[in-house]
Amino acid sequence: MGRAFEFRKARKMKRWDAMAKGFTRMGKEIALAVKSGGPDPTTNARLRVAVQNAKGINMPKDRIEAAIKRASSKEDKDLEEVVYEGYGPGGVAILAECATDNINRTVANIRSYFNKCGGSLGKTGSLDFIFTRKGVFKINAEGRDLEELELELIDFGLEEIQQEEDLLFIYTAFEDFGNMSKGLETLGIEPISSELQRIALSETEISDDVAEEVIKLIEKIEEDDDVQNVYHNMK
Repeated sequence: MGRAFEFRKARKMKRWDAMAKGFTRMGKEIALAVKSGGPDPTTNARLRVAVQNAKGINMPKDRIEAAIKRASSKEDKDLEEVVYEGYGPGGVAILAECATDNINRTVANIRSYFNKCGGSLGKTGSLDFIFTRKGVFKINAEGRDLEELELELIDFGLEEIQQEEDLLFIYTAFEDFGNMSKGLETLGIEPISSELQRIALSETEISDDVAEEVIKLIEKIEEDDDVQNVYHNMK
């Protein structure tokens, strides 16, 4: 069938892998939300956001419901949230948020990725001066007056709005995440996604060759089933 077919097949498989990883990640987020606040999205704000985000990546309704039901079972394993921080090649700061039922396995895996790729795992909190946590909401831009929306959202903790094509990204301080969630709900705006992200306060500039090594490390970390999110400060 030729190289063109193989190329298309490889791209399709990569998309499927990314989709499967996204569903796994959201399944864990749903489980964490259920275990911390119960299975009812109307009374559990974290679960409401998790379900919303799952829908945003087209996770099937039956899989969302199954994840909630599974997490509600006493037989389901408890997950623990843990953050690992370190430096990759060229001194690039890398932070991985994980959800695991076996911390020993997870830390051993994360450490091995850093070591094999010329980096080093650091202590918890060692990158606090590089990353700050922000609430990030993604909504459709179509039909919205940017200036008017900005005025409406200031009282809910709006720090910044950025537009990228047909999407709007709304940024808040960590402590205003809940206020903004309620504010958007009050205005009848349903976000495509809403989450707490780590934003780099400074960036590290490196050569293209070193950047390739950093990307390899990040990809290895992202492939781990225990990893939820990976952040870096590579320019």
